[in-house]
Amino acid sequence: MKDLIIDINFKTYTDANGGDPDSNSPTLKNYHKILWNKKLPNGTKFELTDKKSGAYLYHNSQNGEFLLGSDSITHSYRNQKRKQWLIQQIPKDVNELFEIGSTIGAYTIFPKNQIDKKYTINQARGVIKLIDDRFDLTLECIRLFYRGQTSPLYDTFDRYRSFFKMFDNFSDYVKFFLLDDLIDENQEVKFYLPFDNFKTKPNFKDVDDYRIYKKKVTEFIYLRNARIKKYVEQLNK
Repeated sequence: MKDLIIDINFKTYTDANGGDPDSNSPTLKNYHKILWNKKLPNGTKFELTDKKSGAYLYHNSQNGEFLLGSDSITHSYRNQKRKQWLIQQIPKDVNELFEIGSTIGAYTIFPKNQIDKKYTINQARGVIKLIDDRFDLTLECIRLFYRGQTSPLYDTFDRYRSFFKMFDNFSDYVKFFLLDDLIDENQEVKFYLPFDNFKTKPNFKDVDDYRIYKKKVTEFIYLRNARIKKYVEQLNK
């Protein structure tokens, strides 16, 4: 069998023809197929195909039928209008975060089909201001969901309960998607910035806040890329 190859330095925007890599990068889609086509905790395979008409990736088994899409889990905010007052002060930092956020370590997949004309997970992460596209906050919502506790994303996740059910629990979800480096030894999320239990919107107060955020996000993506590389090496043995 031909070795599976994932280049952890590949920038997904380079083959997206100017579009959103989540939809338009064939390399990114192929990487998702390599990484997540594997056994679930219950022993069945999470088989993904891109042969289903109208679907980015598709899974259908005893576990359910899922239309899945790619989702960036790193946000530089360089094009977000309400943060331009900050972004314009530190373009070098912002562009550096954008670059590392364009590698495979900065992506995952979520169900993409809309249910009852309400937000998908990807959409909700962006529009709910208590999340503001932060993946550490998203992961905390996932942790709480597995515990049956409320969060800003609980109702959204509940619409896709069958997806999360496939991974049994938070620990197995984290392991499946190689997110271990954002979790500590107590299965708690390592937040990028101080966390107040969703009491206030996660805004950057100043340039220093953004740089702390950038440092923590960059560290996580580097570690996840290394974890991805090791995982693929194991697949090829």
